[in-house]
Amino acid sequence: MKIKIFGVGCPKCRATEANARKAVQELGVQAEVVPVYDKTAGIKRGITDTPALLVDGKLKVSGRIAEVEEIKGWIRT
Repeated sequence: MKIKIFGVGCPKCRATEANARKAVQELGVQAEVVPVYDKTAGIKRGITDTPALLVDGKLKVSGRIAEVEEIKGWIRT
């Protein structure tokens, strides 16, 4: 599983990344959390609001910090 966080490295983006790492750790699953702090890369994927979180290429949230429990739910499905 791959979880990507798109943003510019702002505090909200870093909080989303930290929450994703915590969710992975708490669930004990194998997942790679990849921060992509490059505005151009996000725009190329059609992401206009950051932070944005994708799980295995599927956009789950953008424009706000994803909470740990939300992320756990996305990982489980």
